[in-house]
Formats: sequence, structure tokens, C-alpha cells
Amino acid sequence: MIAAQFPWLTAIVLFPLLASFLIPVLPDKDGKLVRWYALGVGIADFILMCCAFWQHYDASNANFQLVENYVWMPQLGLNWAVSVDGISAPLVLLAGFVTTLAMFSAWQVDRRPKLFYFLMLVLYSAQVGVFVAQDLLLFFIMWEVELIPVYLLVCIWGGQRRRYAATKFLLYTAAASIFILVAALAMGLYGGGNVTFDVAELAQKEYPLTLQLLLYAGLLIAFGVKLAIFPLHTWLPDAHGEASSPVSMILAGVLLKMGGYGLIRLNLDLLADAHVYFAPVLAILGVVNIIYGALNSFAQTNMKRRLAYSSISHMGFVLIGIASFTDLGINGAMLQMISHGLIASVLFFLAGVTYDRSHTMMMAEMGGIGQAMPKVFALFTMGAMASLALPGMSGFVGELSVFVGIATSDVLHLYILHRHSFS
Repeated sequence: MIAAQFPWLTAIVLFPLLASFLIPVLPDKDGKLVRWYALGVGIADFILMCCAFWQHYDASNANFQLVENYVWMPQLGLNWAVSVDGISAPLVLLAGFVTTLAMFSAWQVDRRPKLFYFLMLVLYSAQVGVFVAQDLLLFFIMWEVELIPVYLLVCIWGGQRRRYAATKFLLYTAAASIFILVAALAMGLYGGGNVTFDVAELAQKEYPLTLQLLLYAGLLIAFGVKLAIFPLHTWLPDAHGEASSPVSMILAGVLLKMGGYGLIRLNLDLLADAHVYFAPVLAILGVVNIIYGALNSFAQTNMKRRLAYSSISHMGFVLIGIASFTDLGINGAMLQMISHGLIASVLFFLAGVTYDRSHTMMMAEMGGIGQAMPKVFALFTMGAMASLALPGMSGFVGELSVFVGIATSDVLHLYILHRHSFS
């Protein structure tokens, strides 16, 4: 592990949170000042990320870097342990970029702007906190903190069925999050002696296969809801259909990736033996996601719901890449998450621009929109081409890596060996 003298990651996580507490006291009546303030905080935090990674992060080093570990609540065994590696660093940058872009796209929000941008900054901190946390209890806290801002952002600034969509999102994700807490306590307390929730120390523990399988199943449910794995996906189209475009950008660009990150960081790294047994299940669910999401996307008449189902389809490739148990497949899953995060954010941003001018999301009512909005139409076409993984674009590289990774994987052979030894 490589530590940094200055607490870069702590500053990156806490800066938006602390800045959000100043919003209620800003002397702003029309919301103009708070918009500039929140956008400035987002840009400043993203610049801080870039500086930290540019100066202190070595991409050729696979170890955890920028390590910070402070005793927070010793009575509960809770530490403020944060660091990044090649898996989390790109997702931190993705969260910072997409959330900042979302705050910029929310410039027209004139209903309770102080509350809106307060929630956006709290969400900013929580998302980054999930990706850098190296203590399971801290990971769980950040995971839970993220739920409330999203619920309120959908419930207050959403469409006609916003309360239904927001409540459904909260019930799905909050109920599934219980499995993260149970798994964290089980792994931290297992074996007696020194109780720890540090991810690096938990990776050194040896768990019985039966316990690993139970923990893996619980975490798969928790992360599967976030990743919108069939059949735990039904909250996503409703949330996207009712959320405002800036919130949809964050939902598709960052929140879905939290599920994929959790599967790689906890399921794959800490429960590798169980992963061998669940890999065929992940591969099958990935294929189902791809086909089911694509077919449902074709059937949608609402533009945002169509984009939501296409996101479900794209997350199927992430599942297949993780199931491959190969470096190439996992790299492809990571690239697919980053690529989809950028592409989906752009598409939802353009969907919001289209709605602001046409006042409809129904595609049957958008005839001739290419002539009325040629620049937006051209950008949307480029985004759609990237989304379908046109060769030469990032989506193609990610999906091709996933296919090659699963095709060259020995996970089925490992599954047979493990099952034979277990029996």
C-alpha cells in the first residue's frame, strides 16, 4: 500500500458534504448564487481528484494507493479507511465528472434550488465515499447515505408518478442493503479474536465454503438490485421515467456502477471460492439482462424508459465480464461500466434538452425533431452509435473484451473441480 502525506481522498469525499452545509445560509433569493456555488464546488472537487491522481497515483502499481486510515469509533471497530486502486480510481473520476455535469444540466431548476443543490452535493460525497471506502462498515454507511438524496430528488422534482417511483427505489435498495450489513458483520466477527472490517484484512481470512456461498448470495442480491439484474430491475425504468434528467444522468452514469463495483470488490475479491460456483449463474443472468433489456427497450414509447431498458441490457455485459474470472473479462466489465456511464449520461442529458424544447418524452410526438433541433439530433445520433457499440467507440472495446474474456475462461472447468472436491 502507498500512503500520501496529504489526506487527498478524505478531502475529496468530505469537501462537497461540508460545502453543502453552507447552502442554507447563502443570501440567495432567485437561486442564481446557489447554482454557481454548487457548480463551483463540483468543479473544484473534480479538479482535486485529477490533481491527486495525476501527482500521487501510479497506474502501473496494482496495490492500493493514497491510503488513509484513521480510528473513528473504536468501540464499534469502525475506522475511516479509504484508498484507491485500478478498479476504484476510474469510478471516482466518473462519479465526479458525471455529477458535476448533472449539476450543470440542472441550471433551469427553479423549485427549491437550495434543497436541490444541497442534496446533489451530499449525493456527490456519498458516491465517491462508496468507491474509496476500504472498511465494510464505512462502505455500508456511504451506501445508505446515498439513498436518501436520490429518493428526495426523484420524489420532489420528478414527474406525475414520482412518489411511486421514489418509494419503489427506496424500498428495493434499502431492503437489499440489509444484506451488505449482515455480510459485513459476519465476515468481521468470524473467527473470534480480533474483530476487523478492513477489506485487506478480511481478504486474509479463510471462510468455510458454505458460509462463502451464503454471503455471496446475500451480496449478489444487494448489488444486483443496484446493478438492475433481472428480476431485481423493475425500480429502474420507473425511476428513470419519473426522475428529472439530471437525476437520471446520475442514476445511469454512477449508481448502476456501484453494483458492479461491489460485485468485483467484495464478491470476487473476498469470496473467490464461492464466485466459482456462482459464475455460471452470473453468466446466465448477464445473457438474460442483455436480451430482456434490449427487447423491452424496443417496446418503449417513452424516450427515457427506452434508455433505461437499454442500460439494463448493457449491464448484462458487466455481469458476463465478472463471471469470466479472467483479467481480460474483468477489464472489459470495468471498461463497459466507464463507457456506459459516459454514454448514458450524455443521452439522458440530451433527452432533457429535447424535453425542455418539445415538452414531451413520447417518441411518437417527436416527428421532424431532426429539422427543428439539428445539433441535438446529431449529438443524439452519435450517442446512440456509441451505445450500440459501433467499432471504434468505447462501447465496442468493452463488449469485445467481455466476449473474448468469457470465451477464453476456464471458469466452467474450475466449477467442476470445485464441485467434485466439495462433494
